[in-house]
Amino acid sequence: MIEVGKEAPEFEARAYFPKEQKIKTIKLSDYKGKWVILTFHPADFTFVCATDLEAFTNYYEKFKKEGAEILAISVDSVFSHKVWVETSPRVKKVQYPLVEDIKREISTKYGFLNEKTGLTKRGTVIINPDSIVEYIAVFNDRLGKDVNHIYNSFIALKHLYQNPPTPEEFEIIPAGWKEGDEPLKVKIPFDIGKF
Repeated sequence: MIEVGKEAPEFEARAYFPKEQKIKTIKLSDYKGKWVILTFHPADFTFVCATDLEAFTNYYEKFKKEGAEILAISVDSVFSHKVWVETSPRVKKVQYPLVEDIKREISTKYGFLNEKTGLTKRGTVIINPDSIVEYIAVFNDRLGKDVNHIYNSFIALKHLYQNPPTPEEFEIIPAGWKEGDEPLKVKIPFDIGKF
């Protein structure tokens, strides 16, 4: 099971690249130095999963502009991913890689395997350029993802990554924060009365 603040487990798997219409073998370490958004979905050809992939597609250029790559992962094969892209109006728009996890190795390493169904749990992991896990979310399989929230969380985490604490001050991101808002600055020693 992964933890925030710990190194993301390495994996190697085949992925279908819809834009190029190619199957390639990738490793998580191929993306070292970039932010990586792992979006796990239970299975291809399901209703909510297609909306998740479409929602991430709508934000894909924004993520890329900020130095992040999206990898969609499920227990399906790359061939299933390919046919899903070719036949689903929602998934047809996807431009990021769809990773196969038919051996359930990635889902198991990340704690995203549903032992009862054998499918991947619906969830999201954000990994920083140093391969450290910054964000973990697991959802009810019937609940689609709020990609706007995930994007805002990513932008906030990127800001914190680029502005590490100093001995005199550190920044925090308050609840309800959105892109463009100022973070809170905390001076050390701090006055707890302000919070």
